[in-house]
Amino acid sequence: MATANPWDPASAPNGAGLVLGHLIASGMVTQEMLNTSKKTASCFVNFSRLQQITDIQAEIYQKNLEIELLKLEKDTADVVHPFFLAQKCHTLQSMNNHLEAVLKEKRSLRQRLLKPMCQENLPIEAVYHRYMVHLLELAVTFIERLETHLETIRNIPHLAENLKKMSKALAKMDILVTETEELAENILEWRKQQKEVCSFIPKILAEENYLYKHDIMPPLLFTSKVHVQSLNAK
Repeated sequence: MATANPWDPASAPNGAGLVLGHLIASGMVTQEMLNTSKKTASCFVNFSRLQQITDIQAEIYQKNLEIELLKLEKDTADVVHPFFLAQKCHTLQSMNNHLEAVLKEKRSLRQRLLKPMCQENLPIEAVYHRYMVHLLELAVTFIERLETHLETIRNIPHLAENLKKMSKALAKMDILVTETEELAENILEWRKQQKEVCSFIPKILAEENYLYKHDIMPPLLFTSKVHVQSLNAK
């Protein structure tokens, strides 16, 4: 139950209320003065607001700090998180065991490395022999073509330059093919002309012999180029 306000004359008929009522009735105190006295001072309101703002800022700072801690934990989770640390410890333990085994078998391993690898075989079950034959064929083919593949990979940076050179070579080849075709046509034409000339030589010689025998006309040394060439040959 709420307590009665002693400054309110209508709240309860106590001594303070009776005195205030008498003062109001006499005009010494007004109701507005009593209402003003009931209001909280503004400075106290500002103090309470400032306290609230300070509390909110402290809470915001605390939340920001927690966020920064969470970010830091996220960034360093692979270093400080127990789960990742356990994985790393397990990996290191496996490596340590492997190194210990290598050190224990160091002498035998050194002997095996010094021993030549010829006349060595791998135990393979009979059902996999046919697959191994096919695998060995693929391995031999790969080894044969390995140098070609490596050369192709080395030439990849110079591919553009090689294409330009190839284009120039193809252009020169086209020119040579054209010249060769022209030369072949000229040779064929020359052979045809030579055949025609050779076919006329016996006729010319026969006509000249006939003229000599019958003294129809005196021989002329410049009758024809073919006759001159034949005389020079004789």
